[in-house]
Amino acid sequence: MAKALLGHLGGTDPRMLEQVRLLNRRVADLEAHVMRLQAENDHLVAQIHEGRLLTVDEALRTPASV
Repeated sequence: MAKALLGHLGGTDPRMLEQVRLLNRRVADLEAHVMRLQAENDHLVAQIHEGRLLTVDEALRTPASV
């Protein structure tokens, strides 16, 4: 009766283990992507504070000749 209540005690389903491995890998990939995005964001914020991101070079300010 205890086996019926607890299910088969032969071990963990290999398909479930593979799915857990895939999910863990996906989580690690997403965490790495978040870290890259945070680093890029920090870099852009630093450029804004230094005034380099919102300036236009003099060469770009002159009208194009037709």
